[in-house]
Amino acid sequence: MGMIRRYRSTGADLPFGNPTAAHRGVAMEGYFWRITEPHTGRVIIALCGVNQGPNGPWATIGLASWPNGFLRTAALDGAWADPSCLGVAGGTDGRAPAFRGDANHLTVDLGPDARLELRVEDRADWPHAGLGGSSVFQMIPALNQYWHPWMLGGRASGIAVLGGETWEFDNAQVYGEKNWGREGFPEAWWWGQAQGFEESDACVAFAGGIVTSGPLRTEVTALVVRLPGGQVLRLGNPGISPVVTTTEDESWHLTGRGYGWRVEVRASAPLNQAFVLPVPLPSERRNIAGDLEHLVGDLQISVHRFGRHIWSGTTSLAALEHGGLDRARDELLRRGLDPARTDAPTARTGE
Repeated sequence: MGMIRRYRSTGADLPFGNPTAAHRGVAMEGYFWRITEPHTGRVIIALCGVNQGPNGPWATIGLASWPNGFLRTAALDGAWADPSCLGVAGGTDGRAPAFRGDANHLTVDLGPDARLELRVEDRADWPHAGLGGSSVFQMIPALNQYWHPWMLGGRASGIAVLGGETWEFDNAQVYGEKNWGREGFPEAWWWGQAQGFEESDACVAFAGGIVTSGPLRTEVTALVVRLPGGQVLRLGNPGISPVVTTTEDESWHLTGRGYGWRVEVRASAPLNQAFVLPVPLPSERRNIAGDLEHLVGDLQISVHRFGRHIWSGTTSLAALEHGGLDRARDELLRRGLDPARTDAPTARTGE
């Protein structure tokens, strides 16, 4: 094994590396797509985690949509992540993959009532070759979590079968990201992603949590904004461009400064509309309910540069997340559902 390969097997990437390629050696490498159709208010998410278990790789797969409140998840044997570029397949043991995705195509098949075929054109890929979404943290080996929003926009077309509904979409907005690291997810985290602004090329994404590696333990949030017109800025390096985050059950507030920029994000969503998504425990070969995610919520953003107003935007189609095993368990109990299940109908509204 070469030196760079050994280094990447810890989860880390050198500057000007390729964080979209799989990191052979980490416990989990996760892939996530989100489709937003502003004129209908429809949203679809698809996810696949490639997990390293005691008897070989296995996959955490999920497909969910709004406003119909559909959710289907699975833990399936067999999974593969491409070590050279963006590519993933899940549920590959003895069958056609239940999940297969690359930079331009995505196919999900979790049964006749849970399917997705997606094509992506005119991608707005991550533009900064030097560092990815985790910035300087990407160079630190053996972190519990790394993050890279590799696609900040594009045109999505395809068809989805979601329970009793069939959705066709054309020129919808699309977003893609990866996360990877040791044994699943941090003990606590927060995340958001938003399109559906008046300006169709605008995109906002943030991810934060408690990051650890050996004795290192710190709380960090990365905030990425694709401004109308295509310029992409990232804040979140401690001491240089810090992002301060306050997250409660139904609200998210971020303020970031650095390099002359000042960005403020305020978002909200009602807790009773949150999906409870699965989180993998790779070494135990099982998923647990650990992630409270709102497929839609309200988000406002304002951006200033050296005190001058650059852009403000609002959307009611923001995805918002406040993760943590204890919080997800408590919410399931409040709804009268079994926290041990990851296939419960946990996303219905008004209950």
